[in-house]
Amino acid sequence: MPDDRDYADRLVDEEALASYLASELGPVDEYAVEWHREGHSNETIFVDWGDRRLVLRRPPAGGTADTAHDVAREYRVMDALQAAEVPVPGTVTLCEDHSVLGCDFSVVEHVPGDVLRLEEPTRFAAPEQRRELGHELVDTLAALHAVDYEAIGLGDLGRPQGYNERQVDRWKSQLAWAADRTDRAGGLPHRAEVEWWLADNTPPEADHGLVHGDYKLDNVIVAPGTPPRIAAVVDWELSTLGDPLVDLGWMLLFWHDDPDEPPPVAELLPSFTAREGYPTRRALAERYEARTGRAFDDRRFYLAFAAYKIAGACEMFYARHLAGDGDDPLYAAMDEGTPAMLALAHEIVDGELVW
Repeated sequence: MPDDRDYADRLVDEEALASYLASELGPVDEYAVEWHREGHSNETIFVDWGDRRLVLRRPPAGGTADTAHDVAREYRVMDALQAAEVPVPGTVTLCEDHSVLGCDFSVVEHVPGDVLRLEEPTRFAAPEQRRELGHELVDTLAALHAVDYEAIGLGDLGRPQGYNERQVDRWKSQLAWAADRTDRAGGLPHRAEVEWWLADNTPPEADHGLVHGDYKLDNVIVAPGTPPRIAAVVDWELSTLGDPLVDLGWMLLFWHDDPDEPPPVAELLPSFTAREGYPTRRALAERYEARTGRAFDDRRFYLAFAAYKIAGACEMFYARHLAGDGDDPLYAAMDEGTPAMLALAHEIVDGELVW
């Protein structure tokens, strides 16, 4: 594995970046770059440019699966949403000139606040704040799915018809790409059974909308203070046009209920939402149905598919670990994480762990 400095140097050529930003934003006297280590997909780098705090997003160093880490798509969607009823960071610039950093990268405004990964801020440690946080999360998702994507110029973002079938096929390909590189001696238990079930039980889309693709609690920035308010939705790299219920299923799988068993991958799936005051998965789904008029039918498919997608992401993390393309300690843990997520998907397929 490379050390931290080696990997960070592969992410940003600070001199080349400074030259690019000066040409785009004008020269400044103060300039600093800080690699943010909390994310697990695209790399996030904080940039102080004069008195501006910016955020640079780029793919991880090394090989990645096809269609993953699309920062240009992420930027385009956030740029289109600037005037919509969905909070996103202010967009600054997109660079598709690979002579600068060797890849596409985007720059947006920094949004102050907290990202809730595995724990809650102390200011939310009361039932009324927890309840409001859950409501904020699902209400923002409902607002996202109400966006008129044609009106904001995103009508060509994807092909919504047949979205669910294509998504099952795509994630099967993503997992296959990673599994070819990890080459586990015993294979991945439950993989084939889950893939067969998903293919045989894929529901048609009831309707279509702008889909985030990775909507969950740690992909929103919660503004400082109380009551909880979402200041920005981030990580739009998987966004497209398709079935909004895929977003709902994904969000709910990351929402822990009491009395759920401990999360199969504690590094990825938080458990604090089982505490007093947080709405249950069922309550969040019912609130979404009331806000949107969509019925969350076929929830076993949407939750099983969410677990399967997490397994695919885990195996891609593990492949990057084996290749030395990343120093995130989470990646090494996916030796056990991928099988655990496939086991969870298999339990959902068998009719367990839905609510």
